[in-house]
Amino acid sequence: MLLDNINSPTDLKAIDHSQLKQLAEEIRQRLIETVSENGGHLASNLGTVELSIALHRTFNSPSDKIIWDVGHQSYTHKLLTGRRTRFDTIRQHKGLSGFTDPEESSHDPFGSGHAGNSISAALGLALARDFAGDTHHVVAIVGDGALTTGMVFEALNHAGQLATRLIIVLNDNGMSIYPSTGSIARLLNAVRSDQRYQSAKHEAKRVISRAPMGDLAWTVGKQFKNGIKRAFLPGAFWEQMGFAHSGPIDGHNIAEIEAALDKAKEFDAKPTIVHILTRKGKGYRPAEENAVKFHGVSRKKTHADASPPISYSAVFGDAVCRLMREDSRVVAISAAMLDGTGLTKAATEFPDRVLDVGICEQHAVTLAAGLAAGGYIPIVAIYSTFLQRAYDQIIHDVCLQNLPVVFAIDRAGIVGDDGKTHQGAFDLSYLQSIPNMTIAAASNGAELQHLLFTATQSRCPMAIRYPRETVRDAAPVHEFESIPIGRAEVLREGNDITMLALGATVHSAVDAAEHLAKEGIDCSVLNARYLKPLDEQLITEYALRTKRLLTIEENVLAGGFGSAVVQLVTKSSLLTQIQFDSIGLPDEFIDHGPRRLFISRLGLDSDGIIRQAGDFFSEMPLSLALEPGEPQV
Repeated sequence: MLLDNINSPTDLKAIDHSQLKQLAEEIRQRLIETVSENGGHLASNLGTVELSIALHRTFNSPSDKIIWDVGHQSYTHKLLTGRRTRFDTIRQHKGLSGFTDPEESSHDPFGSGHAGNSISAALGLALARDFAGDTHHVVAIVGDGALTTGMVFEALNHAGQLATRLIIVLNDNGMSIYPSTGSIARLLNAVRSDQRYQSAKHEAKRVISRAPMGDLAWTVGKQFKNGIKRAFLPGAFWEQMGFAHSGPIDGHNIAEIEAALDKAKEFDAKPTIVHILTRKGKGYRPAEENAVKFHGVSRKKTHADASPPISYSAVFGDAVCRLMREDSRVVAISAAMLDGTGLTKAATEFPDRVLDVGICEQHAVTLAAGLAAGGYIPIVAIYSTFLQRAYDQIIHDVCLQNLPVVFAIDRAGIVGDDGKTHQGAFDLSYLQSIPNMTIAAASNGAELQHLLFTATQSRCPMAIRYPRETVRDAAPVHEFESIPIGRAEVLREGNDITMLALGATVHSAVDAAEHLAKEGIDCSVLNARYLKPLDEQLITEYALRTKRLLTIEENVLAGGFGSAVVQLVTKSSLLTQIQFDSIGLPDEFIDHGPRRLFISRLGLDSDGIIRQAGDFFSEMPLSLALEPGEPQV
């Protein structure tokens, strides 16, 4: 096996060019085997095998800086940069990250888990090089899907102005996670698929190879090729922005990629775009035929997973379809995540009312604000970690104008194997300080459906968070019900302690209360349902009754649900009359690993709640519902 002998990019450069095809096949087989077992991003990595090989044969990492956007397409890069023997641990707890991570390797000069940051980071590294008087190369690999992000064009605008030496590889596969949308995608696809361009390019090569006068033939052929390119790229888009440009070239032809990269290295005072065409899922027919399905592959299932569980995302998607059938004003918006957020079914049934705006969360939020100002009811479905990118738009364009935009915040809380770049740990904190914003969290599938209906009727900005988790009650509710805003729900009556739980933590609180009852501790359990506004009257009543109050949330404690309750009891002069404690996420970035493992480790499962509640009753030794130790994962 050639791959077994590669422990650094230096080993890669020693391989004869005739053996590179075999190496690419070995890498693809390793990717398929490992990702099928561990889960992860498959199709995108299968598409960048030859590119990764060419990059590390052309450049000298880590002296030269190679920056991937998004880091989920860097698996081959990891295999070629000294992490081959640990590759089986990718996305496993304490194993390799599924994204680039500077703490993991010097070959990862910049961490990336969100799309659109590579060119800005690369430009910063290039300027740092120039300031220091160094000469190394800086390369950014950006997918065509990332071209929908406004940040990419901000960086391109600046890079073209500065004329700094920088190489940008545009990996054009026609997709981000879902097929790329928008005018930029149409522009690239016109070049990618137009047979006249491809035929003209091949004809140019034929003419050059047969011409009797090499230099003259090369000049004529080069002018011919450039003329054809300009005919299909009006205004020579990249050149007009200040970039040298080559391509499009075959992204699965290592020799052709290396030649283009070598040429790009010659430009001393100008940034360069190298446009390559790749196929997402290359070399694995199921992924080639369905790149959306194989973009992200789940961890290998066990016999216990025989019947597929229903996720909160799926329940959300079904509820949106029903809301759209019942009210023609309801519109759904996705930022390139139709499948992940559960909106694919709605997009099929209502293609004109489900808007996929590409990887541009800022635009998605302000677009929703405009729709709301025009009398419609937009539902913006975005993962918690990605909604962070639109914070100014939430404040300025939605809440300042008190527009009725519904934010469906998927993947709130611990997300598991995607790790620290994707944990939905902050949304309660970054939203609750905004005036006019109503914030709710669903504790089960029925409640999610009712909260969505409530939000569409509320005529104010409203956010609903829900976890990356399966639901216990996936069936559609018979009739939508409006849940009074700011009204909590009493799930269990007790006189010794009040557990005030929000969202995904509610079931664990109920389980913990049932066990504590066997220990002689009588617990009240309240499903808060709303963080903002809080049910002040009910919380105050139960806090005074039990004299002990424990809040539970799957969000950072700083500025979160517990903080809001502390403000309430302080304002009500209750803090001196009761004992108070909070369970939540710590003030740190949480690494990758199974969701269930971290829920246990961070004390958010029933055992953790029992232990924390037991601190109120230190004189009473408590037994745990489960045996001590780490949960099975």
